[in-house]
Amino acid sequence: MNIDKFKHQHIDILSGITRLRELAHAGIERNAEKIAAAIVAFSGLIKLHLAVEDRSLYPALEASGEGELVRLSHRYQDEMEGIAGAYLQFAARWNTARSVSLAPEAFREQANLVLRQLYERIQREDREFYPAIDAATVAA
Repeated sequence: MNIDKFKHQHIDILSGITRLRELAHAGIERNAEKIAAAIVAFSGLIKLHLAVEDRSLYPALEASGEGELVRLSHRYQDEMEGIAGAYLQFAARWNTARSVSLAPEAFREQANLVLRQLYERIQREDREFYPAIDAATVAA
């Protein structure tokens, strides 16, 4: 199974997290418009990545019959539901400049929490999940 597109999307997602962090560090209120626009664009990338995982990656792993891959797939899919839900709530709350500028510290607090969860999840996928998929593909 070729998972290169997922790996490339991870790079884009990590770049989006970095961009939001840079904007916040440069001043949340001053960059509220850019932050809101970045969240809207970032959300499109996140939704695309999740949809492709749900429609192709997880079903393909399930169909593979490889016991460990199936278990990992279930674990990662179940875990992602909570992370995705938290991110989507975050994005819905902070997708306008007005909402960001009216509550900059609340934005910072929630961004730190939600984006850290997303970052850590991607790191785990890159360290554990994707290498397991690659190894199974080579073995097959």
